[in-house]
Amino acid sequence: MSIYDIEVRTITGEETTLQPFAGKVMIIVNTASKCGFTPQLKQLQELYDTYQQEGLEILGFPCNQFMNQEPGDETSIQEFCKKNYGVTFPMFAKIDVNGAKAHPLFTYLTEQAKGMLGTKAIKWNFTKFVVDKKGNIVGRYSPNTNPKEIEDTILKLLAE
Repeated sequence: MSIYDIEVRTITGEETTLQPFAGKVMIIVNTASKCGFTPQLKQLQELYDTYQQEGLEILGFPCNQFMNQEPGDETSIQEFCKKNYGVTFPMFAKIDVNGAKAHPLFTYLTEQAKGMLGTKAIKWNFTKFVVDKKGNIVGRYSPNTNPKEIEDTILKLLAE
């Protein structure tokens, strides 16, 4: 199975797969509106604005598993992200990233790119996975990593 075969639901409720993003560099991130890392949405949007025309896609997946920091429904999440951070990159339906109900995408990502000490579990909101143009997971970045810190990696992957 390829990452592009995984089914996802957009924040507006459409069922799709990641196939539309084949051939693009992706940053896949679990987001939350009431987290100390929420301002990273601004940096993610800046990367998207700068490199989208060159083939970068940022995919946001809201998650409420960490101290209930994403309590809203999809409509309120979308409005919050757009109003407060100007988010125009694709956002998806709220999901779980850990546990028995973890979304298959995050199960796949954590199996392919383990965290510190080989752990699979997502530790917090704004864990970022970088995927190359061929669908390979090439990096997993902690919530502490500012999106601008992975800009060099993105540039290298876009040039390949």
